[in-house]
Amino acid sequence: MNNKIVILISVVGVASASVVAPLPVAARVAEVLPQYSYGYDVQDSLTGDYKGHQEQRNGDLVTGSYSVIDPDGTRRIVDYTADSLNGFNAIVRREPLVVPAARVLAPAPVVAPAPAPVLARAPVFAPAPAPLYAPRLPYYF
Repeated sequence: MNNKIVILISVVGVASASVVAPLPVAARVAEVLPQYSYGYDVQDSLTGDYKGHQEQRNGDLVTGSYSVIDPDGTRRIVDYTADSLNGFNAIVRREPLVVPAARVLAPAPVVAPAPAPVLARAPVFAPAPAPLYAPRLPYYF
């Protein structure tokens, strides 16, 4: 009987020692509601790489947009939002790029090709006949 009491007391002691006090409400809210904001912008005229991205998060709501130059010469702009209720939603727009006036080249003038000069016919030579070779004879010593 004493063994059962000792075991019961030790189990209650271990259980009460492992209880963790709950966090205050302010600490739990800060832990559950992350917040950040970031962005970048690339403009490299040497390689033609133009793109940018910006995003903000406030708790469960994420909003942002990015833009990139597509190979067909248009700028793709994507505005997006994401949350746990509606999921990820994006709106994609395409805008034509405006070429600066200094870079616009005038069309090349149309020039008629000059007539080809008339040349006299070159003499035609027949190829030389192939030489005849005698078969090799074996040498006997």
